[in-house]
Amino acid sequence: MVNLDYLAKLSNAFGPPGFEDEVRDLLKMEFEKFADEVKVDRLGNLIGYLHGDSSLPKIMIAAHMDEVGFLITNVSDKGFLYFHPLGGVVAQIIPGQIIKIKGRSGFVYGVVGSTPPHITPPERRDKVPPIEDMYIDVGATSIDEVKARGLDIGCPAVFHTEFRDLGLGYIFGKAFDDRIGCLILVELLQKLKNSRFNVVFVATVQEEVGLRGARTAAWIVEPDYAIAIEGTFAADTPDVKSHQIPAFLKRGPVLTIADAGMIAHPKVLKVLMETADRNNIPYQFKRVPSGSTDAAAIHLTRGGVPSGVIAVPCRYIHGSSAIAHVDDIKASINLALKCIEGLSVLER
Repeated sequence: MVNLDYLAKLSNAFGPPGFEDEVRDLLKMEFEKFADEVKVDRLGNLIGYLHGDSSLPKIMIAAHMDEVGFLITNVSDKGFLYFHPLGGVVAQIIPGQIIKIKGRSGFVYGVVGSTPPHITPPERRDKVPPIEDMYIDVGATSIDEVKARGLDIGCPAVFHTEFRDLGLGYIFGKAFDDRIGCLILVELLQKLKNSRFNVVFVATVQEEVGLRGARTAAWIVEPDYAIAIEGTFAADTPDVKSHQIPAFLKRGPVLTIADAGMIAHPKVLKVLMETADRNNIPYQFKRVPSGSTDAAAIHLTRGGVPSGVIAVPCRYIHGSSAIAHVDDIKASINLALKCIEGLSVLER
């Protein structure tokens, strides 16, 4: 069973790049129940150690805590907030969205303004304004009113979406990239707590702005092998041509052969594929070699770390809402669990 109540807490939590505290607190409580040792490094990565047989390879399992978000960059005289994206956000999905802003004294909600069709000239109706011209309306009429609510330049923000169980195994929420991966870390840690394997679980920071947390954490951990657990983009939807669909829901975990930041190590990819085949775990390959994961940073650490990716397919990631299926999460947990066994018999 997938713990959807806990996934809901993770999904609803506030955690744009550099501001992952709420997510880390949720994970830390679980890490401390099952790990032999738990640390938070200076950048904010959460690291949980299972001190198994030291003669076995050390395996790093990473998932990132942060989600795409925004940073307030200016406040107009009339109280409107301008912003800059933190991570990859497509402009056309932003107008009209509800935004949750972390102010100095608590959360404030607003909406990204959009021009009603009644007063939009015909030549502009199919055009999306650049992000730098968009603004958040929090119901203020001046800079002083904005500041009275604890808001100012530098405040972080995210899309505001509540987790939903849609039935028939489908779930809906924000930040599935990569809170689903964070859930899987906890599930694996719980299942392996009494094992002999030498595994380090890392919930990383700032993946969406350059894989920054994974880069520093890998130097601390010094793994022999690594797997990044991700939420990747499924696009089995009417707006995408069949030959351009990168992944599908309900077809199992997505294995990366190559993406924009890494070519999966053949040895690790072989373990993933053979493990899935041997255990009758469905899987698919990421068909579009774009995007990147924490594995891209980890595999270049020190003398190199053979790495791979296990990803849960999710529709509409990097937007305000995503849809995933619990069967893909279950299969990803199972594959990761069996893969740790497979990597543990390899040479260090």
